[in-house]
Amino acid sequence: MTEKAAEYTQLKPEQTIIFIGMMGAGKTTIGKALARELGRDFIDLDHEIVRRCGVAIPTIFDIEGEEGFRKRETATLKEVAKQHNVVLATGGGAVLKAENQEVLQQSDHVVYLKANVDELFRRVARDPNRPLLQTDNPRERLRELLDARAAIYERLATVTIETGTGSIQSVLKQLKNYLR
Repeated sequence: MTEKAAEYTQLKPEQTIIFIGMMGAGKTTIGKALARELGRDFIDLDHEIVRRCGVAIPTIFDIEGEEGFRKRETATLKEVAKQHNVVLATGGGAVLKAENQEVLQQSDHVVYLKANVDELFRRVARDPNRPLLQTDNPRERLRELLDARAAIYERLATVTIETGTGSIQSVLKQLKNYLR
């Protein structure tokens, strides 16, 4: 156990820390950094789906549509959420299915990383691996997605942390305070 991880000995191995929030909110970046500090494994749910399927998410969307992707997402979430010593970053839309909400509600630590539409757009606008943003107006699409999901994120979260203005270190400090 690292010296930093020793600070969090009250965290039980079976207590998975799960990040939720919009694409671009920082779930992967913050999740990786927290996992390093806690001496835990980090899993990005989207990357795990790609690893299992052997193809990129846009390809899954092209072949199976969003519904097919969401089925894969649910199956993967159910498996990964049972693992011990894990920090997990979900995809932005993982909260939409009732089955996924049940999994999240059974988790001890669900962290909603929150950012405004302008910040999200700045972070993800040019990313070709965001099939839901392949529209004429990706900023408006982000706004629609956030409007549809924000209340769900808030309801499922055990803690909400704003990521639009602070540094990674300031977000980690807030998380560490919450986890102590």
